[in-house]
Amino acid sequence: MPEIILGTIVLGLLLSPQLLAGFLAKRTGRNFWFWFFISFLIPIISLIILIFLEDKNPIASGYKLADHVDRDKELVPEALK
Repeated sequence: MPEIILGTIVLGLLLSPQLLAGFLAKRTGRNFWFWFFISFLIPIISLIILIFLEDKNPIASGYKLADHVDRDKELVPEALK
């Protein structure tokens, strides 16, 4: 029984760079499995590349302002600005 627990911990530690690369790729809008397997070849370098790549996820790119925000600029007199 202790061998199974130890084996699971060791396997988790060995796969941690690959899992980290996969989840980081998924969060930035890229393919999980592609970066998971690339990370087997170049684990640390793939993580560095993923950190510096541009985020392709449209949800995380920013907030869209409400329609009334642009209209309020026209209503505010120049003296108050």
